[in-house]
Amino acid sequence: MLVERTKKEVIIRLPASVDTEDLQDFLNYARYKELTAGFKVDQKEVDKLSDQINSKWWAKNRAKVIK
Repeated sequence: MLVERTKKEVIIRLPASVDTEDLQDFLNYARYKELTAGFKVDQKEVDKLSDQINSKWWAKNRAKVIK
């Protein structure tokens, strides 16, 4: 692996043998970090939103999970 930094970007070179699913997970995380870098949110608000999302998901998918 080779990492190179220029004035405008960071270039990462990986061997072709790298697992593409693992690479996609890494890229998704890097994109998440890029998008959220400027956000300042209280952890309580994050937890509240997470609970709401989980509740809605569970209500929608309960029948699929519990048979």
